[in-house]
Amino acid sequence: MRLVLLGAPGSGKGTQAARLREHLQVPHISTGDLLRAAVKAGTPLGLQAKAVMEAGGLVSDEIVLGMLEERLTAGDTGNGFILDGYPRNLAQANALDALLKKLHQPMDIAIQLDVDTELLISRLAGRAQVEGRADDSPEAVRNRLKVYNEATAPVVDYYRNAGRLACLNGVGAMDEVFQRILEALAPTPEVG
Repeated sequence: MRLVLLGAPGSGKGTQAARLREHLQVPHISTGDLLRAAVKAGTPLGLQAKAVMEAGGLVSDEIVLGMLEERLTAGDTGNGFILDGYPRNLAQANALDALLKKLHQPMDIAIQLDVDTELLISRLAGRAQVEGRADDSPEAVRNRLKVYNEATAPVVDYYRNAGRLACLNGVGAMDEVFQRILEALAPTPEVG
């Protein structure tokens, strides 16, 4: 199973991705984790990313896609993978599809976890208190959600138009949301 998890910050993508990793026995791939690991390991792409980050810039889509290609050619992705937080914009969605076509690993489904904005702010405020994250203040969260919605809405439409999107209610107990995801992943029986 090759899937992309979409959802605003605080929608539960990371939590559900960890559960799906265990259930599906495929790796959970976060581009943020890939970047940090490549920088720490000093790989050629990691060194490029480090230079950009140290200069205060955003790592280019090309560098991230290169890291993603390296990761998706690893042996543990043969039975699939879960992408978390990527693609974040339409250019990345197109680049990902081109990469997966090149690797002969077409994506099966994108799952969008929908959560009301006020609930997201509440969730992230709780996370900010527990983890001491300044980027989870209510003002910062509202701005991040605005940016997310503007950039990601076309990605959701892209997968919807391709017939590869399941929009799911991301509100409820973790088990309830997980069950919704599993139902979306189940093959639909063909009517004959």
